Amino acid sequence: MYDNEALANVQIQVVTSEEENDRALSIVESLLAEENLSPEKEQILRLLVTLIEKFEDEHYQLAASTPHSILLHLMEERGLRQTDLVGVIGSRGVVSEVVNGKRTISKGQAKSLGEFFHVDPSLFVDL
Repeated sequence: MYDNEALANVQIQVVTSEEENDRALSIVESLLAEENLSPEKEQILRLLVTLIEKFEDEHYQLAASTPHSILLHLMEERGLRQTDLVGVIGSRGVVSEVVNGKRTISKGQAKSLGEFFHVDPSLFVDL
């Protein structure tokens, strides 16, 4: 827990490294554990959260998923091969083209894949 004296010694600065991010997260966790924060501590908490979010948005961007990458991920996660999708989304040739990214997933195939993988079919449709 950070008392007022310890917080007075905390230098608030832009988070530019993993070490600084971890330190800021530690202070935030400590502040969140306290009850009835003083207005000063609330201000420090809000500022640190903003700085952490900025750092993490810049350094931990998730790659945008595509219907094709989602399909490949689900197949890998479940240990499936192309042959496992024959009959679900089409013939062996159609499955090969879809899995290899040579053919986009149709709405009907998206619905079938959604049912097969027990996920929302919209994951397989480009928006």
